[in-house]
Amino acid sequence: MDTLKETVKRLSETGDRLLVGGVPEGFDALLLVTLATEGGDVLMVSRDDVSMARKAEALSFFAPGLEKLEFPAWDCLPYDRVSPRPELVSRRIDTLTRMLRPPKKGQGRVILTTVSALLQRVPPKEAFTDAVMTLKAGQRLDPADLSGFLSTHGYFRANTVMEPGEYAPRGGIVDVFPTGAAEPLRLDFFGDELEALRTFDAASQRTTGKLKTAELKPVSEVMLDDGAISRFRSGYRVLFAKAGDDDPLYGAVSAGHRHIGMEHWLPLFHEKLETLLDYAPEARIVLDHQAEEARDARLDLIAEYYAARRGFLDAKPKTGLGPAGTPYHPVPPEALFLDAKDWDRLLADRSVAGLSPFAVPDDGPGSIGAIDAGARAGHDFADVRVRPDANVFDALGDHVREQQAEGRRVVITAFTQGSMDRLASLLNEHGLSGLRPVEKWQDAATLDAKQAGLAVVGLERGFVATLESGGLAVITETDILGDRMSRPSRPRVRPENFIAEASVLGPGDLVVHIDHGIGRFDGLDTIEVGGAPHDCLRLLYDGGDKLFLPVENIEVISRYGSEEAGARLDRLGGAAWQARKARLKERIRDMADELIRVAAARELKTGVRIAVEEGIYEEFSARFPYTETEEQAQAIDDTMADLGGRRPMDRLICGDVGFGKTEVALRAAFATALDGRQVAVVVPTTLLCRQHFQTFGDRFQGLPVRIEQISRLVTAKRVRKVKAGLADGTVDIVIGTHALLAKDVEFRDLSLLVIDEEQHFGVSHKERLKKLKADVHVLTLTATPIPRTLQQALTGLREMSLIATPPVDRLAVRTFILPYDPVIVREAILREKYRGGQTFFVCPRVSDLDRITAALGDLVPEVKVAAAHGRMGARDLESTMTKFYDGAFDVLVSTNIIESGLDLPAVNTIVIHRANMFGLAQLYQLRGRVGRSKVRAYAYLTLPPGRMLSPAAEKRLEVMQTLDTLGAGFSLASHDLDIRGAGNLLGAEQSGHIREVGIELYQQMLEEAVAEARGLAQGLSGGRKADDDWSPAIAVGMPVMIPDSYVGDLTVRLGLYRRLAWLSEGDQIDAFAAELIDRFGPLPDEVENLLQIVALKKLCREAGIEKVDAGIKGAAVSFRKDHFANPAGLVAWITGHEETAKLRPDHTLILMRDWQDPAERMQGVRYLVGELTRLACEGEGQGNP
Repeated sequence: MDTLKETVKRLSETGDRLLVGGVPEGFDALLLVTLATEGGDVLMVSRDDVSMARKAEALSFFAPGLEKLEFPAWDCLPYDRVSPRPELVSRRIDTLTRMLRPPKKGQGRVILTTVSALLQRVPPKEAFTDAVMTLKAGQRLDPADLSGFLSTHGYFRANTVMEPGEYAPRGGIVDVFPTGAAEPLRLDFFGDELEALRTFDAASQRTTGKLKTAELKPVSEVMLDDGAISRFRSGYRVLFAKAGDDDPLYGAVSAGHRHIGMEHWLPLFHEKLETLLDYAPEARIVLDHQAEEARDARLDLIAEYYAARRGFLDAKPKTGLGPAGTPYHPVPPEALFLDAKDWDRLLADRSVAGLSPFAVPDDGPGSIGAIDAGARAGHDFADVRVRPDANVFDALGDHVREQQAEGRRVVITAFTQGSMDRLASLLNEHGLSGLRPVEKWQDAATLDAKQAGLAVVGLERGFVATLESGGLAVITETDILGDRMSRPSRPRVRPENFIAEASVLGPGDLVVHIDHGIGRFDGLDTIEVGGAPHDCLRLLYDGGDKLFLPVENIEVISRYGSEEAGARLDRLGGAAWQARKARLKERIRDMADELIRVAAARELKTGVRIAVEEGIYEEFSARFPYTETEEQAQAIDDTMADLGGRRPMDRLICGDVGFGKTEVALRAAFATALDGRQVAVVVPTTLLCRQHFQTFGDRFQGLPVRIEQISRLVTAKRVRKVKAGLADGTVDIVIGTHALLAKDVEFRDLSLLVIDEEQHFGVSHKERLKKLKADVHVLTLTATPIPRTLQQALTGLREMSLIATPPVDRLAVRTFILPYDPVIVREAILREKYRGGQTFFVCPRVSDLDRITAALGDLVPEVKVAAAHGRMGARDLESTMTKFYDGAFDVLVSTNIIESGLDLPAVNTIVIHRANMFGLAQLYQLRGRVGRSKVRAYAYLTLPPGRMLSPAAEKRLEVMQTLDTLGAGFSLASHDLDIRGAGNLLGAEQSGHIREVGIELYQQMLEEAVAEARGLAQGLSGGRKADDDWSPAIAVGMPVMIPDSYVGDLTVRLGLYRRLAWLSEGDQIDAFAAELIDRFGPLPDEVENLLQIVALKKLCREAGIEKVDAGIKGAAVSFRKDHFANPAGLVAWITGHEETAKLRPDHTLILMRDWQDPAERMQGVRYLVGELTRLACEGEGQGNP
């Protein structure tokens, strides 16, 4: 058995193949670090991307200063129709270009890759030699040359740069997100000189730092220059001999456009392809344990997919589901991938070390081809975790002391800082002292014999090893607590920024003007006002009338909503709009009063205070096998605080599908049950009830808590027993469907009601729930709150927690909307089967199930298909679902019964048949059933070929495609509130009011009515009640606009105008100005004027000034409703300025001045409005009418 140094020495001396035993996971990173210190390249080939990611994290701990490069494989299958993720391709190209430069003299570097990545051929070195553009501050660079480089090398032009591979030119500023960069770049040009290079935050678009130099690298491994297009065209015709206009790939590439999935024809774009080893000819190679087995499995997969593609080309499949799709001509496997012989030939003349975690037997190949590095897997506490009489933290303390007694230094690792702190406090409670946090390996090496180190590093398993400096024992969080998953913390997204701006205005949208009613927005016009250009919104009304609205008064209009059916334009100056608005205001006021009565009654009731015992709560929390995301931890803390508060909780947890809402309910249920009180969890479906029953049962195992379920899957006899248990208090937690709301269900001491998937409960169910919960704590969980619930949260009637961060390693579900294509459906189902997963096939109608099940049997005979729907008998349904859960079937054909919260991590593909027949929230919930594990999930929304969609269906599918990011459920609910409306928040009336005035104005009126009913309507100045919505008009004869030469994109410009309309405080306006300078360059005079006008508007509202007209001879001021709050003060002020100020009989104040200079005019108007505001405030302070 050798020490680490001796092992590395023997590896360096041999130029041949060597088996290195005694290298468990975690220790392999230490071996790589020691190898790299010898200098030169070390290429580590991991089994898969998960193993590679772990090694990368361990390397960062053991050698933070070591240069490490990562080369991942494409995240799509061989011969796929989709492209690999841009972010992943960006990392690959960054690594290839950096490998072109040799490592620094005397320093080593580690290149991490996977078996799949090494098997795939890569573009030749020459392809990247001239494909890197170096940028330096102060250099000469024509912006047109820059744009040409970006489009040739795969960058995508966008309005706002958010993702790697995007760029946005805006006059003298170009934003670009380069390949391999952590943050996007802002390039500041003056003519053709690159003045400055700045990094900025993609979320806020604000500058974060300055750079002297940066590099732009290609975004794609396919460069679409003339040579590549010509090579592709001739190669494609030679290989497939039938390329025509019906082949979308050939057509798109011939026209110089990028086509989705074109990377799978990579050999046709280059004269030759090379391998990763050609980029690192001198590298020493280290193969992960079981790397060769992973290679064989990958080669089998490649061959199988190639055969499937060829088979489909040669023979059309039988199918009763629809016509076939577009052709797919696969390139031969040897052109794109290495085979087993190529692999062996590549490794033949190199220094190769194959790792194994097991000891090398003494009588084995021994001295010639194998050595033992001497490390062994660490102690796993699984045996202690399953024993009810043992405590894992006591066992850990004993184990640490044993290791120290044997002369080993001990390091305990956790995945995150939060879990490290929790472990430290639990270990202290259980008597283990002398714990010291260590940030890097060097700190751990200096530990005292009596101390144990605590480190944040993502190791899955611990190990014991002998190093030159003595023995070492590493114990991981996984060893102690079982499988964990964690994620790096992301910058916190504020909920108000997270709720997507669903209300961006576009030409043709219906808008509602506060005074004139419903019109149609027709675009932006620049018109002359007082001799100066002014941006105005052009609104069209009934009869062709036009209204031009100055942009600084944009807040008097709001969007009508998405569903425009039945909306009629109002007539300008007609009385119908005012009458309609007044009628609705009365109805809203009644509704608000009733809502407040309900909320007030709740406020007055005293809730049951539930206290939680810290130690046992911490241990229960430690059973959660993930690290809480920031928002999830906040939601848990808020919920626990509510439970301990004086009034009953009413909290809405709005988190995306699979973002950890159930854990919030579990913690609340634990606190309530251990306080000796009862918990009821109400769910919409029997399947979800069964799943929650299992989840709760697993988490509460070994605790003195009795958990039962009531649903139609439970026998009548059992239900009677459960009801008796609820009445006498022996049942602590009950999970049930609507059956829980039956009149004969009585609780002895119900203290917490959890409503899961709230969007499925109708009004009558909720009325019954309300009766249950007079002074009960209520926790509502949903991913897509129904509009009414969302509105209650937005109007402040209930508390809301938003969980917007996805859990560990979650990838967004890749969504495709396409006409039904049996080739793609077959491919999707087989792809899922071959990667060990299952598929949902969802149909809108029960009557379609039998036909589709039979058709799928013909189309994909390789898979086992089962069907499930709500009309099946309880036993049959449970039996089918249990078998599917256990993997007996590959495909489940079902109705949307699977929509409600089912958690099946093995299901990672969903095909939604006739997607146009489902609602938006339904589609979102269905899509959320997949993608709940670490692998990429796919959703196929298929449409009937050649059929026209209704506008609403088209809108829904469009929204689904755009909400392709994680955590979009909340913005989806905002879209849904927008598309459907919220209806009456109390009764069964679901819609109607919103039709009359549009979504945004309705929301605003309701908020004001609720605030007024609460007695909070303080108005805008002092105690004066807000006098409706109005907007002061200010004309100073100067250009007031954001010119299109400054912000070219109309959508971005309108978005800025809308944001500007809601700013009122001086510091907000300053921050907005700073953001504009940062994003678009120095402010033009027109924008400066616009910002000054916005600041003046706030003062005008406070003073009650409706209109200010200023010109070269002075200014005229009109007051709102000819009323001023301090008439005596105004008279005194006019008297003091009798030479220049006077009040006309129509109550217009005239100030005579000589204002030839525009800047002087603006200053004069500012002084005048400031004086009038001061007088008005003094008048209110004295109680003047």
